[in-house]
Amino acid sequence: MFADITLPIPFDSFTYLVPPAMEARVMRGCRVVVPLGKNKIYTGVVLNTHNHAPQGVEVKAIMKVLDERPVVNEQQFKFWQWIANYYLCPLGDVMKAGLPGAMKPTDERALKESTRKRKGSKATCHLSTVNCQLSILNPVQQTAFNEIETSFLDKNVTLLHGVTSSGKTEIYIHLIDKCLQQGKQVLYLLPEIALTTQITERLRCYFGDKMGVYHSKFTDAQRLEVYQRQASDQPYQLILGVRSSIFLPFQQLGLVIVDEEHEQSYKQQEPAPRYHARNAAIMLAQMFKAKTLLGTATPSFEVYHWAHKNLYGYVQLTQRYRNMQLPTIEVVDTKEAKRKRLMKGVFSPRLIEVMKTALERKEQIILFQNRRGFSSFIECKTCGWVPRCPHCDVTLTLHKKTSTMTCHYCGYTTRIPEQCPACEEKKFVDVGTGTEKVEEQIAQFFEGATTLRMDLDTATTRTQFERIISDFSAHKADILVGTQMVTKGLDFDHVSVVGILDADTMLNLPDFRSYERTFQTLSQVAGRAGRNNTAGHVILQTRSADSDIIRQITQNDYWQMFYTQMIERQLFHYPPFVRLIYVYLRHKDDELLEHLADDMGTRLRAVFGDRVLGPDRPPVARIHSLYIRKIMLKIERRANTDKVRQHLLSIQQQMLAMPIAKNLNIYYDVDPL
Repeated sequence: MFADITLPIPFDSFTYLVPPAMEARVMRGCRVVVPLGKNKIYTGVVLNTHNHAPQGVEVKAIMKVLDERPVVNEQQFKFWQWIANYYLCPLGDVMKAGLPGAMKPTDERALKESTRKRKGSKATCHLSTVNCQLSILNPVQQTAFNEIETSFLDKNVTLLHGVTSSGKTEIYIHLIDKCLQQGKQVLYLLPEIALTTQITERLRCYFGDKMGVYHSKFTDAQRLEVYQRQASDQPYQLILGVRSSIFLPFQQLGLVIVDEEHEQSYKQQEPAPRYHARNAAIMLAQMFKAKTLLGTATPSFEVYHWAHKNLYGYVQLTQRYRNMQLPTIEVVDTKEAKRKRLMKGVFSPRLIEVMKTALERKEQIILFQNRRGFSSFIECKTCGWVPRCPHCDVTLTLHKKTSTMTCHYCGYTTRIPEQCPACEEKKFVDVGTGTEKVEEQIAQFFEGATTLRMDLDTATTRTQFERIISDFSAHKADILVGTQMVTKGLDFDHVSVVGILDADTMLNLPDFRSYERTFQTLSQVAGRAGRNNTAGHVILQTRSADSDIIRQITQNDYWQMFYTQMIERQLFHYPPFVRLIYVYLRHKDDELLEHLADDMGTRLRAVFGDRVLGPDRPPVARIHSLYIRKIMLKIERRANTDKVRQHLLSIQQQMLAMPIAKNLNIYYDVDPL
């Protein structure tokens, strides 16, 4: 007897011998421990058993069976295979993403620890008392609720397009309650861990211990406990989590809610599988014949396009909860202010005035700067030398508080040099502004104001996330400075002013999505102001005050922005009119990589013709000491995806079979962001 087993490495499966004593216990979906290579062991999942001995290879035997019953169900296997096929990655990568770390130990010590935790952890179900009663939605919300239910009669997916603070969450709660009463499970996805922190207690008040929370900031033991509970006979009925929650073992899924569906955080970038949780969740729901609700104030173009084409249902909420007014957005031309030398650091005179007024009224302020650290880089005052990462093609970001310079791609960190290695000059100037510098300037221009900072430097753990949000909610600080983390649906009652310090950073990116992303991000951060009977005021600082996108943001004119951008995308063949696949090649030898990338481009063009663009160097062309080339593939929506996959994998195999391509790495990013 033999078993095909998938391991948490970039391969589909390996075949192992099943010892006679284990034959009754080795079954599809169970975990087993197997050897690989000379001295490695892995925990894998059994895909199937059979009697066909592999030819021409030595077959090793399974070492240990870890489970008495399957821990991966049939729906999960079906979902895993869809992820692998659609996102062009090995099944082993999907298995690695799909199981908590504690379920796939890779050495004897970790295996013993995992076994100990597993034996001591039982998936028990004890429902707590529910303390909150569902409130009568207001008339506008009730209308939206009814329209969603009507839409679900003939549409599997519906877009809820509601302005910020329109009460979408209350509608979600009523939909969840109805689904749970029918004995179904609900998956509620959020793009950021910070958001799960804010909404957890609100939902637990209604649903008690029927709800489980799952995200990557939990410990291995916590994630293991949730997974085991979901695989048990008494699973959570409601799961609140981030993108990895789609891999949990659901049994009776009836509804999937994807809140802030436009967020880039739903896209997994590294490592594989490079899936988009929103799109994958839609597919997961379809496998269960469940419904999907996508909620946002600023829809992604793809979702809005399908709703506009009547492939998705569409429900709109146009007014804020309790008739609160949308914040006033005031544009400040920083180019003119700089010309007149009126700027004080990153602050225009108008922003300083509005902030001081808010502070005098004991109101709170959010400042958005989409760059962490103190400054983008430092530069020698004499010769212009700039320190760069030795492993990546990027400058090192200055972090003044720790007196270090860091690469935000590979994590390389070094001390600030005492003198320039090129000319021995001892004076440096810092270029650009990060959240750390903004925090320093607040102390300089707003004496007595207390500040919190939320970025990847200050909020690296779940506890830090929660502390920052809790402290700001409790008004223990006057000003919150942050990167995109502060734009993602956070709800603070006493924020009256939002300052967008530099709107041009996102506008000027060389990306066909830059206008869409700028509109979404700035509209979302603006929506943090004036959420509880406080008139909201947004100061938007830009050097492009006359641009169409700035006018569309100030007027909240999503339709005009969408319409003009879609004309361009259709003309130049970009999503949603085509599917994009990026083909990446990596190698430690830049010259050899250039040759191999040209070769692969030629092979791709022989099959796909002018749908192939490149190869070219991406903006960051070396990461972790590996050089990178990118090839773009534009595929028509009507194209057969299975044939596209077969062609790509065939060409990949041809490339990797060449002796000179021994250390070449080829991977794909399907539907890239």
